[in-house]
Amino acid sequence: MKKKKNTPQILSVDKLLKMNLIIPDYQRPYKWTAKNITDLIFDTQKSIEESHKYTNFKYRIGTIILYKNKNSEYEIVDGQQRILSFLLLKLYIKPDFQCNLLNKRFSDKITQKNLHDNYTTINEWFSSVGEKEKNNFNQAFHNILEVVIITVNRIDEAFQLFDSQNTRGRALYPHDLLKAYHLREIHDKYEMQNAVVKWESKNPEAIRKLFDLYMFPLWNWAKCRKCDPFTVAKIDIYKGIEEDSGYTYARRANKAMPYFLLTEPFISGSDFFEMVDHYMQMLHNIKEEIITNTTFNDIKRILIEDKKDVNSVEEFDKVRSSSTGFNYARNLFFCALLCYYDRFHNFDIIAVKKLFIWAMMIRVDMQYLGFDTINRYAIGFGENDKYSNVKPVISMITYARKHTDISSMKLNIIRVDNKAASEKWDKLYENLCKLNGYK
Repeated sequence: MKKKKNTPQILSVDKLLKMNLIIPDYQRPYKWTAKNITDLIFDTQKSIEESHKYTNFKYRIGTIILYKNKNSEYEIVDGQQRILSFLLLKLYIKPDFQCNLLNKRFSDKITQKNLHDNYTTINEWFSSVGEKEKNNFNQAFHNILEVVIITVNRIDEAFQLFDSQNTRGRALYPHDLLKAYHLREIHDKYEMQNAVVKWESKNPEAIRKLFDLYMFPLWNWAKCRKCDPFTVAKIDIYKGIEEDSGYTYARRANKAMPYFLLTEPFISGSDFFEMVDHYMQMLHNIKEEIITNTTFNDIKRILIEDKKDVNSVEEFDKVRSSSTGFNYARNLFFCALLCYYDRFHNFDIIAVKKLFIWAMMIRVDMQYLGFDTINRYAIGFGENDKYSNVKPVISMITYARKHTDISSMKLNIIRVDNKAASEKWDKLYENLCKLNGYK
């Protein structure tokens, strides 16, 4: 039977490395760092442990795209970083290993440095284990670790395939990788099905916003750190803790389940899906409370800028201000309220109003309000800036013993000397003063 065009092959890492591979000049430098190598080692170690539990266990590490040129060489189009990293591991475990890639001479300084540093990292890690562990890794390359290989005969086709692999549909978001990671941590078929059903029932955009706008900023702000964008490089903090880890903090987290806290670790696997479900529901509930509880009518009216009547969370989420800065301040309020409710599980009227006034005063204070200012304001940084309130409020919530620590928080409602900003937000300032009990 004739082989179909671009039919994927599944090969062991050993067989991949022994192919007639070459790295073409158009490839970018080798940029994997010590962290990438350490993650690769731990993933391999975990796959070895899993193979002891399950018969014929395989661990697939991704897709490699190759172009077979006229010399019957296989140019690496996609997968260079992984291939070179596995080659470094293989050479440490088997110094006499031979393959075509060893004929490559790298002139790029970045590549040279990273190859050297990563080999040093491998050497340091294996220096603390015995020969048995090295043999296990060598066997894993042959029996456990697999790659999907797609080979094409035209270079333009290879690049087209590369583009489609990396840009088809929507971009691969960090939470997509977290989903895959935590599904691998679940070994019960029923639990896995339940996790998939929960995840697939949610709007992917809503999951992305949960991490981007709420969970990841709060995780950073609670520690008085500025928040960078939530990218693939940042997902480690949401990988959780292995259930059988012997660490003290892991045993503590295990006993705490199924209770979650935004700034505390959780157990990897099914608890990740429970956590996402938990915080999506909590975010919905606190928005619903602000919308439907008449006690918070003044707050609701300010948030929707008197544009129209809003009676549901779905309608509320569609209301966006023409002022980007106002939208930032609004989101800061819900971050603070989510953090507060997560810790104390109440809607104390005074505490909610204090958090609202704190979040909205930055809009009153600033003529131009972007996320960088929100970042500084949220962690209480800016003694030299024109803020009315320089307080690390998110961190204060995280470490507060009682909810009254927040309801008794002292806020400055006096405007800073910024006429351009003040004049534009006169009405908002008046409303905040009334909310605080000032006439």
